[in-house]
Amino acid sequence: MTPRKAALLSSALLLSLGAVAVAGPATATAPEHSSVRGATSVVDAIERGAHPLRSTEPGGSLRDLDALGRMVGNAEVVGLGEATHGSRDFFRMKHRVLRHLVERKGFRAFSLELPWSSGVRVDEYVLYGRGDLDRIAREEFQGSYRIWNNADYLNLIEWMRSYNRHHPTDPVRFTGNDMGYAGPELYRRVTDHVARAHPRLRSRVTALYDGLAPTTDAAAYLESYLELPLAEREKRAERTRKVLELLRKQPPAPGTSRQEHLWAVQHARAIHQMAEGYSYDITDEAQATEMMRYRDRVMAENTAWWHRHTGDRILLSAHNTHVSYDAFDPRYPKTQGAFLRDTLGGDYVSIGFTFHSGAFKAFGTEDNVIRTYRVDAARPGSNEYTLDRARQRDYVLDLRTVPRSLRTWLSEPRPTRNIGAGWPDPMEYRIALGKAHDILIHLNEVEATTYLGNS
Repeated sequence: MTPRKAALLSSALLLSLGAVAVAGPATATAPEHSSVRGATSVVDAIERGAHPLRSTEPGGSLRDLDALGRMVGNAEVVGLGEATHGSRDFFRMKHRVLRHLVERKGFRAFSLELPWSSGVRVDEYVLYGRGDLDRIAREEFQGSYRIWNNADYLNLIEWMRSYNRHHPTDPVRFTGNDMGYAGPELYRRVTDHVARAHPRLRSRVTALYDGLAPTTDAAAYLESYLELPLAEREKRAERTRKVLELLRKQPPAPGTSRQEHLWAVQHARAIHQMAEGYSYDITDEAQATEMMRYRDRVMAENTAWWHRHTGDRILLSAHNTHVSYDAFDPRYPKTQGAFLRDTLGGDYVSIGFTFHSGAFKAFGTEDNVIRTYRVDAARPGSNEYTLDRARQRDYVLDLRTVPRSLRTWLSEPRPTRNIGAGWPDPMEYRIALGKAHDILIHLNEVEATTYLGNS
């Protein structure tokens, strides 16, 4: 494989380009679904447990989300998935859920499947109004992450900024938790901290970071980085590891706070996470799978770090694949949701999305160009086909409290749409929804988001 192809493959992997699935040809159905009586029983149970949603629009009353608030309970981190990376209705529902959790449940952070360094810039915007959001999005939402440069996510971020203008002493914060890029501001923050707090280490850290910080835009930097020989990428990861270890060993210096020290270490950790992630040989299938395990572990660790050191309750936004407990995709051997459950136990709750039909933005898997795609109604035998037979058009369902007959149905894998950032892809996922999530939001129809960047 050429370096160029390797770079494109890694870019695809990092935002789940391969994570696509459609409910394919009808397959053998589960026992509960093998007769009219069984199918009716399952649908009846769904209807009894479903709490209807009035809208996916983020404005207006949130009263219909009170049931979801009760389902969330006292959870500290709520993972909210999406069944595509490019449908406005998922993003708008996330906006609604964030509003509800902030206003009614005391949540104070929104965490996105976005590099840590990009999150730092967005956080300073929502906290202090620093910078121009459109420019930040153009500069930070690049490469695979450019799918986030859409009208719905920018509206969500603008709402956070508006909220903070009215609540300056109790703000909502933004964090990226991913490892796909480390921007130049992280290197500056680490080296500035070292110069101020540990001047004797300044020359050592400067030498270890020499030539590593980006000097071009994010997309160009990542493309050139991934074309480096594997041995060079491994050496770079060793250099970033040494900086992290040096900082971790230092006590907070006189005149600096423990918080300043902790944040500097975390920034150094984020730099190393990128270098370590790209030190895997992604041209080897086994190594690529291990990189995906590492990535999900990193996202979970960064989310848990934020919760531990800020005390914020967090709404975590990612693909269904990542917020799930169940690794239903063999390319993701352990998910962020599973790592968070290991760390937080019952303080983590997973919410998945399903939909019956509709449209989404996605990268063309042949040319990497963003387009609008549409899928027809879910086919018999799929999870969505049965979920959509309920009389409620859009609804929330607590998968933990439904009758035993429905829990049995939910425990069995069936074809399920799980569309990642790339399309088309013939792969079919079979997902047991009850093993993947605690709560399900089902939407009858979705439409594509409005993309604001360059294709």
